Amino acid sequence: MKKRKAKVERKTKETSIVVDLTIDGKGVSHIKTGIPFLDHMLTLFAKHGLFDLKIKAKGDLDIDIHHTNEDIGMCLGQAFEKALGDKEGIRRFGEKTVPMDEALVRVVVDISGRPYLNSNWGGLSSQTTTDVEGYSVEHARQFLEALKNKFPITINISVLSLCPDMHHLLEAIFKALAKAMDDATQIDPRVKGVPSTKGRL
Repeated sequence: MKKRKAKVERKTKETSIVVDLTIDGKGVSHIKTGIPFLDHMLTLFAKHGLFDLKIKAKGDLDIDIHHTNEDIGMCLGQAFEKALGDKEGIRRFGEKTVPMDEALVRVVVDISGRPYLNSNWGGLSSQTTTDVEGYSVEHARQFLEALKNKFPITINISVLSLCPDMHHLLEAIFKALAKAMDDATQIDPRVKGVPSTKGRL
């Protein structure tokens, strides 16, 4: 099977980003966003999703990380959408529950053509703004909002065991997302055409 891959470039007055994605990869990555914690999350995302991923980004980090974080999410979403093409033969649905010590997170995705992010992060209260090396659950939410807006999928995230360590919680979220997206993007030889009664996704 031909490897499904895509390269996306985005250049604005605020950011300059290049994303190179291979869905059918080995988990090899080279990530340089200027946001160290996001580098860590995207490296483990690639590793556990078995995606080959290169990201090079420069942004107005002297102001804050918002533009760079969001634009990387947009570019990664575009890369997935482009690499999957017509989406014929994919499993479409993916689900994974991942622990990270005291944190436990469940992520379910549907490559549906309908962008939607649902989570119970509201229950995290003031912890949503707790920074881990300059990154927070709110930054992760903004990243995923940007991703699903360009790669129209449904993402449901359930924090099953709340922990005070935001590093562990964010790591569980990105790992579970990676594994769920790996499942959903895989080719199922039993699926003929697009996995939808509508005939398209």
